[in-house]
Amino acid sequence: MENSEKRKLLQIARKSIESSFSGESVEIPASTIRRGAFVTLNKNGNLRGCIGYLTGLMPLYEEIFTLARSAAFEDYRFPPLREEELVNITIEISLLTEPEAIADIDGFNLEKDGIILSLHGRRAVFLPQVAKETGWSKEELMTALSEKAGFPGNAWKEEKAEFMTFQAEVFSEDQL
Repeated sequence: MENSEKRKLLQIARKSIESSFSGESVEIPASTIRRGAFVTLNKNGNLRGCIGYLTGLMPLYEEIFTLARSAAFEDYRFPPLREEELVNITIEISLLTEPEAIADIDGFNLEKDGIILSLHGRRAVFLPQVAKETGWSKEELMTALSEKAGFPGNAWKEEKAEFMTFQAEVFSEDQL
């Protein structure tokens, strides 16, 4: 994706959050592109919210607008974003490829893939950048993914565990 398009998506995400505080209406450009995407908010280098869709549920600009607000106000791990925090927030967008099933974690490349664990009707996801940011080994990442899904850390080893991988084009305000 061209840098100009990336900047446009980041502007839409920021305007989405800002307009939540100001009440100002925001015009969202039309788009025919549909892709899975995540919007991540970092505050002073620390995670402050992250919400996404694994597949494109709506046109991309509308999706980014919606996900930015959700990351700011609906991520259950954090209290809703306060207006005064906005100056310390950096927005990151991850545009995903279509997830593909893999037979086992041998098909998972820790350095480039995101991973989805599905087991007993629950699912958990880590974006590709999680391994790099945490420094986790494949086993440590899978243990954390199992726990994120609400299971014991070794649940990923269960025979019924299913996995999918995907890649992401990741960009943020502090890079463009």
